[in-house]
Amino acid sequence: MGISPKTETAPPSQPGKNPSSFRPDLSTIEKTKGRHSGDRYVRIVRHAPNEFSRIGPNVLMANRERAANRTTFSRAFFRVKRFAIGQPISTAEAEHERLSNRKALAVLSSDALSSVAYASEEILRVLLIAGLGALSLSLPIGAGIVLLLLIVGVSYRQTIKAYPHGGGSYIVAKDNLGEKSALVAGGALLADYVLTVAVSVSSAVAAIVSAFPRQHDHLIAWGVFFIALITLLNLRGLRESGTIFAIPTYLFLLAIGTMIVIGIARNATNGFEAQQPPSHVIAGSGSITLFLILRAFSSGCSALTGVEAISDGVPAFRKPEWKNARTTLTWMIGILAVMFASITFLAHQYGAVPMDQAESGYETVVSQIARGVFGGTNAAYYVMQFATMAILVLAANTAYSDFPRLSYFMARDHYMPHQFMFRGDRLAFSFGIVTLGVLSASVLATFGGQTEKLIPLYAVGVFTSFTISQLGMVVRWNRLREPGWKQSRILNGLGATATGMVALVVSITKFTHGAWMVMVVITVLVLVFVGINRHYSAASNAMEAATPIHPAAISHVMVVPIAALNVISRQTIAYARSLTDNVTAVHVTNDPESVLAMQLQWQESGIEVPLIIIESPYRTLIGPLLAYIEELREQHPQSVLTVVLPEYVPSHWWEQILHNQTALRIKAALLFKPGIVVTDVPYVVGAGPVRT
Repeated sequence: MGISPKTETAPPSQPGKNPSSFRPDLSTIEKTKGRHSGDRYVRIVRHAPNEFSRIGPNVLMANRERAANRTTFSRAFFRVKRFAIGQPISTAEAEHERLSNRKALAVLSSDALSSVAYASEEILRVLLIAGLGALSLSLPIGAGIVLLLLIVGVSYRQTIKAYPHGGGSYIVAKDNLGEKSALVAGGALLADYVLTVAVSVSSAVAAIVSAFPRQHDHLIAWGVFFIALITLLNLRGLRESGTIFAIPTYLFLLAIGTMIVIGIARNATNGFEAQQPPSHVIAGSGSITLFLILRAFSSGCSALTGVEAISDGVPAFRKPEWKNARTTLTWMIGILAVMFASITFLAHQYGAVPMDQAESGYETVVSQIARGVFGGTNAAYYVMQFATMAILVLAANTAYSDFPRLSYFMARDHYMPHQFMFRGDRLAFSFGIVTLGVLSASVLATFGGQTEKLIPLYAVGVFTSFTISQLGMVVRWNRLREPGWKQSRILNGLGATATGMVALVVSITKFTHGAWMVMVVITVLVLVFVGINRHYSAASNAMEAATPIHPAAISHVMVVPIAALNVISRQTIAYARSLTDNVTAVHVTNDPESVLAMQLQWQESGIEVPLIIIESPYRTLIGPLLAYIEELREQHPQSVLTVVLPEYVPSHWWEQILHNQTALRIKAALLFKPGIVVTDVPYVVGAGPVRT
């Protein structure tokens, strides 16, 4: 009969030692005796297979189940989080989260495509100041905007080709025009993205109010609800959002396409005779001036907002990214040009006029056209209104795609807080998404959820960034002189000239209507960016270790605050003594009569650590303790002073409220004290010894 192999496990490590059997990669060594005398085998046993995967020597990868915290409260929080935004996605799966052209058209073009729901209306709103006779000028103004749209679209095709990894205004300006231009472009775009969400959502609520007038008193509530919804959807990640957004986008295209075809066909049967606006419409009696025409043109240019989104979002496309992005941009420009021109034409033909959103009975221009085309408020009309509402809500997704990405680039260059570089569980830039949601909801609430109050703020930022981007491209072609650079320079030069003129017109004509606020915001943002960059640069250049970086150079001085002499304080002192003999226990009391009793109790305990008792006649604990620690720090400037705190580990999350308040206050007070280290020694009541 053979002898069974016998396994010997390594002896437990001794306190304060670093045994040779210690393996930080969470494995142990087992020595096994063989069947014959002298046979001995060594086997490495790897533990925690459910916790980590080993992908290389001393390289571990945390598994999904253990990526979250382990406390009871954290587990409950993460269960809710998983239900809301889904299971986490690993970084390796990022390639599978890219968008096809169809989904990209829905995700990145929804803002531009949905602008037809309010752009034509804003032209008419300005022209109405000069009377009903001025409304016919909407046709030539609309034609001018379509021409501008085509110029900008062709210009951005050049940008996408030149910057296949993403060529937003910030990147182009930083590469070709320098820091100041890049920061102006970045600030303009960030402000524009916030306004994009506010305008799109307020227009969506207007579509609801047009169909259901009773909701007129709840503009802000509906707006905040929709912003919260779109924020949550974006936190779920890019590909899943693309699937969600594709349905209403294409429903809107189908609905508005049907309305345009039927509307033009019916209008053609009447010999393209234009209907008169309703008799109850209140029109102004001003004169038609060049300034009025330019103001109407600048208001209608809101149709171009969102055109840059595809250029910003090239990395979100499937390979080859830049070719797919150019194809999607071409489709977007073509669809947008047709829809905007058709809506402007039908508004003129069906006598649709803008109304005051603050008054009851408000109805959008698109709603008026749909009611006229479909013959009243029937099923087709409600489908059109629902589709308009849905695309306007989801149009905010363009900003949610680009605001976090631009924030990432600027944070990478140290112009924004580094938190904006963080990618959440679903590979989305969570911090940027939440920030955009909070800012846009605040703006919407501030302006009462009324689109006409937000529109004057809208186009300043976008045309400023357009112009800077196109100027940057002209400089790039002159600098690199790549094949076809002369033709490309002409196209981008034409785009820079056109958008620059529009930016000037918008700034002048809308200055007193709110454009000045956007200019101030952009200026403040640029100053903030510069300040953040200087801080990061100064912190990097002046970075010093508050404690020595060589173990042999560290001399410990430890302070253990205690409330009483018990097993908890003994445990904490024992931990400190295991590291150094320079340990001092400190007891702060407001009762002078307890001093002698505490000293006698300490002597009888036999603890070989000096006890310092501080009387606090004003009954404060933190102040005297901090004063003692700071004085001790001054007396031992070459030593590392460590404050060792016992901290209760609660069995339930709600017990945290009942304990550890003093420890938290001490840690908070010491947080910004250089050269002072804070160590927690956990304890659990009734659970036996705790391994530290």
